[in-house]
Amino acid sequence: MTRLRAPFGPWDPAPLSEVVARFSGSGSRWWVAGGHAIELAVGRRIRSHADVDVLLLRRDQLGVQRALPGWQWWAADPPGTLRPWAADEVLPPDVHDIWCRPGPDDPWRVQIMLDESDGHEWVSRRDSRLRRPISALGTLSAGGVPYLAPDVQLYYKAASPRPKDETDFAAALPVLTDEQRRRLADALLMTYGPHPWIARLRA
Repeated sequence: MTRLRAPFGPWDPAPLSEVVARFSGSGSRWWVAGGHAIELAVGRRIRSHADVDVLLLRRDQLGVQRALPGWQWWAADPPGTLRPWAADEVLPPDVHDIWCRPGPDDPWRVQIMLDESDGHEWVSRRDSRLRRPISALGTLSAGGVPYLAPDVQLYYKAASPRPKDETDFAAALPVLTDEQRRRLADALLMTYGPHPWIARLRA
């Protein structure tokens, strides 16, 4: 089987308008994720982005192939490799990321993240104790773009925060509701133990 090893080649992230146009017809629930989700929550541009992330529930993974027909889809097989994702193949539970590009000579355009669910609940792939109704996993921007709730996105960013994650946290902190602050602080403590963001969330 063909495999790619890091580095995997250049990125030219699809604009959000293209992401919305393609995934709106996928027949699956989806949310803009990553740094773009934080910017949608904050309502302004925060920083530059090397990629664009879209989150789907694992059970809806084939919606990616419907949204991006004719593209190349590559599954991120741990550790550190990409391999082609075949049409209609159901990915194993240890694959959480899919890289997508229009053709073999094109840059990567969209990165997909898969998360877990149980009935009507979202279940964090990092900690199965963390759950919430799928209906409350994200919200819509003023322009009608679905995006991941900022407290959920920051929870994932908090595992090993990079400078850009610290930037996103600082930008999002003022717009988090009291409930989002509480949920995020509790989730960080439960999964990661003492975390430097907790004091700022509880201030």
